[in-house]
Amino acid sequence: MLYEITMIRAPNVKRFRTGIPAWIFIGTAVILLPIFAFMTIANINRQKENMVRLLVEKGAALIRSFEAGTRTGMMGRMSGSFKLQHLLIETAQQPDIIHLLVTDIHGSIIADSDADRIGEIYQSAPELVKLADQKTVQWRRVRTPDGTEIFEVFRRFFPTTQPWRNRPEHMMRPQGFGFKGRQERNGRHKRPEHMMMHQEFGPGGRQERNRPLPPQFIFVGLDTGSITAAQKADVRHSIVMGIVLLLIGLAGIALLFLAQSYRSTRASLSRIKAFSDNLVDNMPIGLVAVDDQQKVASFNHVAHSILGFATEKAVGQPAESLLPPELWLQINRLAFDEGIIEKEIECSLNDGHRIPLAISATVLHDEDGTFLGHVLLLKDLREVYALRKEIQRNQRLASVGRLAAGVAHEIRNPLSSIKGFATYFKERYHNKSDDLQIANIMIQEVDRLNQVIGQLLDFARPVKISKKNVSLVSLIQDSVKLVERQAAEKNIEIRTGISEEIRTALLDPDRVNQVLLNLYLNSLDAMENSGRLSVDVRADEQNSELAIKVSDSGYGINRDDLAHIFDPYFTTKSTGTGLGLAIAHNIVEAHGGRMAVESNPGQGTAFTVYLPITSEDKSDEQQTSHNGG
Repeated sequence: MLYEITMIRAPNVKRFRTGIPAWIFIGTAVILLPIFAFMTIANINRQKENMVRLLVEKGAALIRSFEAGTRTGMMGRMSGSFKLQHLLIETAQQPDIIHLLVTDIHGSIIADSDADRIGEIYQSAPELVKLADQKTVQWRRVRTPDGTEIFEVFRRFFPTTQPWRNRPEHMMRPQGFGFKGRQERNGRHKRPEHMMMHQEFGPGGRQERNRPLPPQFIFVGLDTGSITAAQKADVRHSIVMGIVLLLIGLAGIALLFLAQSYRSTRASLSRIKAFSDNLVDNMPIGLVAVDDQQKVASFNHVAHSILGFATEKAVGQPAESLLPPELWLQINRLAFDEGIIEKEIECSLNDGHRIPLAISATVLHDEDGTFLGHVLLLKDLREVYALRKEIQRNQRLASVGRLAAGVAHEIRNPLSSIKGFATYFKERYHNKSDDLQIANIMIQEVDRLNQVIGQLLDFARPVKISKKNVSLVSLIQDSVKLVERQAAEKNIEIRTGISEEIRTALLDPDRVNQVLLNLYLNSLDAMENSGRLSVDVRADEQNSELAIKVSDSGYGINRDDLAHIFDPYFTTKSTGTGLGLAIAHNIVEAHGGRMAVESNPGQGTAFTVYLPITSEDKSDEQQTSHNGG
């Protein structure tokens, strides 16, 4: 009836509960996954390098300590081979050492932490000939027959301070022995025992000159179990940290998008709220929204003007106690009547008045079907009802006009005949006073009937106006002169006032003068022996209208009669025809204007004629017609 309430849903886009599209998370994961994978792999490789460096340093430290122990330990009295073997066994007892052995350049085991392997060939030995000139520590991974992986550190073995082949010749002589084969006791000629184990003797038991010490190699086998376990733990830790960092990165980016989405959503909600508030406040009908707790949630100023209570006091109040019973009844009906209720009702206000309303009520749900409340739209029908009455009155006037035109035409011809016969009898019986008086009365009554029929025809036929650019001062003064004598007889004061804002107007002076004369006469009839008749002319710039107000201090018009004063044949005078105001109303409407009346019994009446202000550059002569019906 009034408005149709519809809910428009947005396109169905799949989103996470955060409101962010899924492709953003997928794209972020695709970008961050290679980065964190590279970082994790690099961290794992760095840990492996650190482990290898740690094992190499540990093996190198063991080799250096073993060489130092060999140099100092061989100062004792035990034989060199026994000392070397004993030192290997003692050193190999340290944790994480699998084996510790010394071989010659051919791979033959000279000393081993496992004494049973002395003299065997070290099968796992690399090509030692290539390593004879290298002093740096080498490493490799060796797997035993039982599958155990060993981290082996090796290099050339230097039990002396420098390689044998680079030592001076006096260092290679058999120091510490005399001609009889006994050891001299001079401490400064004493040789380390590991040097003595390589002395060779010639035929006959004669000691020959020492030859250079052949290259030896030392191998340290380290257990990688604990380090491998620690490395695996580090790898797991790195992977877990990589996954955690990836998740943190995804969460961080998601938070950034959420923050941006929050800001944009907040701005959008602010704009939507401003738009909806402005829409609700400026919509031409009243709106009352009731939430799911049966309390008023929204209330615009049009509803305030219709129902008559303040908006700030309405929001949050129980709807049952605030709304008129007729409106609350419609809301209750929505619980049993799905859809929209549209109807016209009469509503009782707090001040006791009853006004006609057109209402539209419906139930509000969200997208999930959850009940949100009710919404009620109101429209004041008082103006509509007034227009309906005006239309009905115009229809009645049209019918009366058509009937009056036909009746006047049929009556005027017989009246002419009657007046002719009355004139005949007046002339024939002029010497008889009674007959002459009767004839004069007949002629007067016929003239009065002709006047009434003339007014009836004026009301029925279309009003023709001829607009001219007229001085308002002259128009008002000329119209007032027509009633000055009658006003003076009743001791009535006439006052005029013309605003300087407007001096001329484009109108039909004869027709407007007819309207003003009718209003003057009605005002004079409403005042007995004294009073005041006022004529004011002003410009209504807001509506671009000329306002001519005729007011009096007479007895006024009853409130019940105000709605009928422009109806034809409606009059409260004993001698009136009831067509004066109806004709005046038609003339004003023919000018495109309107008439308004204000009256209080005992306080006077004021008629205001509103005529449109027409610019002077338009045609001076405009022929317009208006159907009185």
